[in-house]
Amino acid sequence: MNPASLVTALSGIGPSLAKKLEKLEINTVFDLLYHLPFRYLDRSLITPAALVQVGELVTIIGQIDSITNIRAKSGKMMQKASLSDSSGKIDIIWFYQPYLTRTLKPNQKVSLSGKVDFFNRRPALISPDYELLTPNSESVLLLHTGRLVPIYPETAGLTSKWLRTKIHSLLSELASDRVEPFAQRVQPSALGWKQALQNIHFPQNLDQVQPARQRLAFDELLLLQIRALKHKQQWQATKLAHSFAIDQEKILQFINALPFNLTPSQNQALKDILTDLSASVPMNRLLEGDVGSGKTVVAATTAYIAYLNGFQTLFMAPTQILASQHHATLSALFKPFGIEVGLITSQSKLKINNSSRSASESSILKIIVGTHALLSQTLQLNEVGLVIIDEQHRFGVVQRAAASARGQSPHVLTMTATPIPRTIALTLYGDLDLSLLTDMPPGRLPVKTWVVPESKRAAAYEWIKKQQTQAFIVCPFIEESETLTSVKSAKSEYAKLAKIFSESNLGLLHGKLQTKDKQQVITKFRAGEYDILVTTPIVEVGIDIPSATIMVIEGADRFGLAQLHQLRGRVGRSSSQSYCLLFSPTPSDRIKALETMTSGFELAENDLKLRGAGNIYGTSQHGVPNFKIARYDDFSLIPHVQKEAQRLLPKLNELPLLRDLVEKDKIDLIQPN
Repeated sequence: MNPASLVTALSGIGPSLAKKLEKLEINTVFDLLYHLPFRYLDRSLITPAALVQVGELVTIIGQIDSITNIRAKSGKMMQKASLSDSSGKIDIIWFYQPYLTRTLKPNQKVSLSGKVDFFNRRPALISPDYELLTPNSESVLLLHTGRLVPIYPETAGLTSKWLRTKIHSLLSELASDRVEPFAQRVQPSALGWKQALQNIHFPQNLDQVQPARQRLAFDELLLLQIRALKHKQQWQATKLAHSFAIDQEKILQFINALPFNLTPSQNQALKDILTDLSASVPMNRLLEGDVGSGKTVVAATTAYIAYLNGFQTLFMAPTQILASQHHATLSALFKPFGIEVGLITSQSKLKINNSSRSASESSILKIIVGTHALLSQTLQLNEVGLVIIDEQHRFGVVQRAAASARGQSPHVLTMTATPIPRTIALTLYGDLDLSLLTDMPPGRLPVKTWVVPESKRAAAYEWIKKQQTQAFIVCPFIEESETLTSVKSAKSEYAKLAKIFSESNLGLLHGKLQTKDKQQVITKFRAGEYDILVTTPIVEVGIDIPSATIMVIEGADRFGLAQLHQLRGRVGRSSSQSYCLLFSPTPSDRIKALETMTSGFELAENDLKLRGAGNIYGTSQHGVPNFKIARYDDFSLIPHVQKEAQRLLPKLNELPLLRDLVEKDKIDLIQPN
């Protein structure tokens, strides 16, 4: 069995089951094997029927003497069975499972695991799990009872019992096939692949679990690293179509004309980019920086270099709001140089200086900002030399590739405001060159953050009134929820807050508004016509309003740390002191960390230690692969992983199983070409 095969290649798994497995992120045989238990039930205590004690969790192996459906005096439908072994007999009780009388027959040999309690004043096994055994078998292979029993992440229609059975069967097949996709280990003492899988799914004792998990974590990191190296190798083989000349004098003129000084990390990022643009292969760099760290200015300088060389720049953003924000920022930066910046608002309209133009006029512009509309084939372009992709994790691989394809091997700069610890970034984005913006522009003050209990809500509102500044109030939902009645919604809160802040002007912003209406609300807020903007998390990125200094987040516990930090980053964008108030009925230590940590990188590192690497920041990031196995303490393996990846990459054709896993693994790495 090839681990890279789809799960439908396994017997008994058709389209219906495949859809259920997909909900658990199981698409291939490899995914199924790496769907690991999150805990184990200890059912290893096998006790003779005559020796059980009330309150014990036990496993009893014997045969069914009788089983029948009965109705208790209370009216409950029950199933009562009698089981015997060489020591004696015990009653077994189940509730509301009448089908058991058709499954468990007299003389059927079974293994039962459950808790002993009193029934009719006698010890009985209550609602146990059962396992049918071969009548005359001398050695019994127990899977669901009488051992450490693995419990898996489940979904509707897929129980741990089903997963247990299927994975055990698959491991038996793999053992007979002698499959080893990862070739010979660099560490001779490391567990073999099949043994590691066996030990983590069906351990004989808990001491076997950690070494097996670490071996499989190594595999997970290794696959990512080989795939990244392979992409980088392909990228470096790309023929450069647009060689840029670097005019240091004009670049310095542009930088000196900026209304602020660049930070040391911005200067370093620009040095990295200039080196890339001078090389013989297209640039493929990721610019990673915290909210407000100045990524856009670095991107603008890069676009200016493309302009000096006579090439077009496409600047792609994931939302209309963010695209409009970038257009306004870039237009202001380039105005002193007489450079017009276009904005694509749809597949048929191009805006320059707030006037609509024909899409055919796009070929005369050197810098065009837009959403996925930039990918429209009706958009006429003229020698695209640079593609900039902001908030890259919000675009899929296909969209990023399509953006790159609008030019002939253009230089590519991707940006993200999701601060991922460097150890993870080097693993996830091994195919990209990485630049980090680690310091903030001078004059910025850290945003003071407080977790506010419900008892202080009224006092918080009074404090906001006294500040006489603009404020965001973010609610998790647009409409009220029938099931989550305690969670604030933007529409209902807008009505309540209009009464509480009766002397202020309030605006309402959410995703159901038409694009033009959203833009109108933001324009009014920026102009100071609204004092308070009640909104959904739609403002997470792309809103830059320096006059707003208060961010209120309702139901903070419903957001991941990344999103909370992004929302907090909508304030603190001037020299004025800004504040973030987090309302949460049951604030966790994770939420409280925002009170003392202002750096996104520090928060990410802290969250990684607390939660492991599965979901960075506790919320799934689009395009950022989640680690199913690797944890914080596994990142010490990365130097060994990198060395092994470099050793195995040239040998992929000699290792067909590993090659197939590398090519078919669905982890979404950034690969614009």
